[in-house]
Amino acid sequence: MHQYLFFIGDFPVRMYGLMLCTAIFMATAVAYFLAWRDGRGWEKYLPDLGIYGGFCGLIGARLWDVFFFDWGYYSQHLAEIPFVWQGGMAIQGGILGGVLGGAVYCWRHQVDWIDMLDVICPALFIGQSVGRMANLLNGDAFGAPTGGDFGILYPAGTLARSTYGAVPLWPAEVWEGQVDVILFALLLLFQTTKPRKGQPCCLYVMLYSLLRFFLEFLRGDYVEPMLWGLKSAQVTALVSFTVALALFVWVGMRKKPAA
Repeated sequence: MHQYLFFIGDFPVRMYGLMLCTAIFMATAVAYFLAWRDGRGWEKYLPDLGIYGGFCGLIGARLWDVFFFDWGYYSQHLAEIPFVWQGGMAIQGGILGGVLGGAVYCWRHQVDWIDMLDVICPALFIGQSVGRMANLLNGDAFGAPTGGDFGILYPAGTLARSTYGAVPLWPAEVWEGQVDVILFALLLLFQTTKPRKGQPCCLYVMLYSLLRFFLEFLRGDYVEPMLWGLKSAQVTALVSFTVALALFVWVGMRKKPAA
């Protein structure tokens, strides 16, 4: 892992920022292909949608981390809220912010945003997978100590090293990025079953919520429980999964409109 690509004078070009930009680009590129394959001409909106959705996603990811995960710290260090290079970009907030930004863009262009999201939502998993590469290179979103001689040893200067020292940590961010690719393939496969409107979106939320819930048991970047001994990300994952499952079933039980 390497935090810095190069320096321009004293200004560092960070791998974290480069990989986040790559994540947005890759998600947009895959979404463009999926929209083009769908054949309704939506691909013409994807370049702008990627920019607006990506920007709103970055804001949502940062604010979610600040207010849900680290408010105890940032309430005393308000000036550091924009310091994203220190780590602290929550994917759950990024998804919510990106989807809301995309929904507003679709509304302004008279596009059914749920229909479009059904088509392009698998691309989100690609963006998330690349985003976890950014976490690995930056040394954040790290796992807890493994208690053995296996795991990731983070270099000096990373948040992981300053938190736990030179001990092996679970590769939580690596495994999440790998499973994201599997979920991408599963969601593509589900789309071949001619699902009802809204079901692919719901399945996306359900799949990621399950992944995040169980991987949180290995995460070590924050450990304070929020409810019933569960971390905040696990609580939000449970709520998201329950709501998405209810909507998935409800949509599936509705009668199809007459042709």
